[in-house]
Amino acid sequence: MFAYALIMAGVTMMVLIAGIIGTEFAPMPSLATLPIALSVVGVASSTLPTGKLLHRFGRRPVFIVYAFIAICAAILASASLVLGLFSGFCLAGFLMGWSAAAGHQYRFAALELVPARLAPKATSVLLLGGILSAFVGPELAVLGRNLLSTEFAGSFLLLAGSYTVGLVIISFHHDPPAAYLEHPSKGRPMGRILRSPVIILAIFSAAMAYGVMTFLMTATPISMYKHAGLSLEATKFVIQSHIVAMYLPSLVYAWLLGKFGFRCMLWSGVITYLVCLGIALINTEFIHYWFSLVLLGVGWNFLFLSGTNLLPFGYRQEERFRVQSVNDFLVFSIQAIAALSSGWFLYQWQWQGLLWAAVPMALGFASLLWYTKALDHDSSPTDIAVDADQ
Repeated sequence: MFAYALIMAGVTMMVLIAGIIGTEFAPMPSLATLPIALSVVGVASSTLPTGKLLHRFGRRPVFIVYAFIAICAAILASASLVLGLFSGFCLAGFLMGWSAAAGHQYRFAALELVPARLAPKATSVLLLGGILSAFVGPELAVLGRNLLSTEFAGSFLLLAGSYTVGLVIISFHHDPPAAYLEHPSKGRPMGRILRSPVIILAIFSAAMAYGVMTFLMTATPISMYKHAGLSLEATKFVIQSHIVAMYLPSLVYAWLLGKFGFRCMLWSGVITYLVCLGIALINTEFIHYWFSLVLLGVGWNFLFLSGTNLLPFGYRQEERFRVQSVNDFLVFSIQAIAALSSGWFLYQWQWQGLLWAAVPMALGFASLLWYTKALDHDSSPTDIAVDADQ
C-alpha cells in the first residue's frame, strides 16, 4: 500500500501540473495535455511486455527495475523544464507511464498473496494507498514549484525522492512460493478467453472507469485554472478531493460487494458517473467542479474494483499473466485515447462540449450491462467461472 502510494505519486502530480505546464510550454494550445496523455500511452504500451517480463522473472525484480525507470524519468522531467525542452518533458511523461504499469500490477500481486475469499479486501487495502498518493503528488508539486529558478522543475526532483523511497519499500516484496513455475498447460487461446461474458464485463468495466475518469480529470486543471480563473490552490484541492474519492470507498467496497453483488456495484458506478456529468454541466463554479470530481472518483472506484475482482473468475491459474496483461493493455489503451482526445475537445468545444462527449461513453457501458446475462441477480461469478476441464 505504501509502495503503491509513493510510486503512483507521479500520476497525481502529472494530473495537477502537466496540463498547466503544457499551456505555457507546448508549441500550440491543443498540445497542452500531450505530456499527461503520453504518460497514459506509456502505461498502455508497457502492459504487454511487462506481462511477459513478470511471467519470466517474477514480480519483485520487475517492480525494482521499473522503479529505477521512474526515478530517471522524474530527473529527465526536471532537466527538460530547466532546458526548455518540451519533447524531453513529453518523453519523461511517457517513461513515467511506462514505469507506472508495474504499479498497476501491485493489485494483482496483492490478490495472489491471500485466499480467494479475501481478494476484495486485499485490493481494497492496497488501493487505499491512492489516498496517500492524492496528497503526496500534489503537495510535492506545490512544495517544489519555486524550489529552482524554473517553475515546477524542483517538483520533479522531489518526485524522484518519492520514487526512491517507494523502490526501497517494494524491494521487500517476495513472490508467493512456486508462483512462477511453468504449468503443464499453456491455457486456452486468448480469443476464446476474451469471448467469456465475465471477461468482457470485467474489461469493459475497468476500461469505462478509466476512460470517462481520465477524459474529465485531464481537462479539469486547465479548465479550472486557465479558463475559469480559479486559483492553483483551489485546483489542487479539487484534484486531491477527486483522488481521495477514487480510493476512500475502498474501505467499504468489500462489504458492499458482499451485500449487493457485482451487478449492483456496476450499476452504482454507471449512475454515479451520469450524476457527475449532470452536476458538471450546470455551471463552472468551484462547487460544481468539486462535487462532480468527487462523484467521478466514487464512480471510478465502484467500476474499477468490480472489474479487477471480477477478472479472476474468467481465467485459470496458468492463464493469469496473459489475461492480466491483455486486460491492462485494453484498459489503458482506452485511457490513452481519452487522455489524448481530452485536450483537443477542451480546446475545440470548451468544458461543456467535453462533458457532453463523455455521456455516450457512460450510456454505452450501461447498454452492455443491461443486455449481458453474465451477472443476473440470481447468479454469481462462481457459477459462470471457467471450467478447468473444458
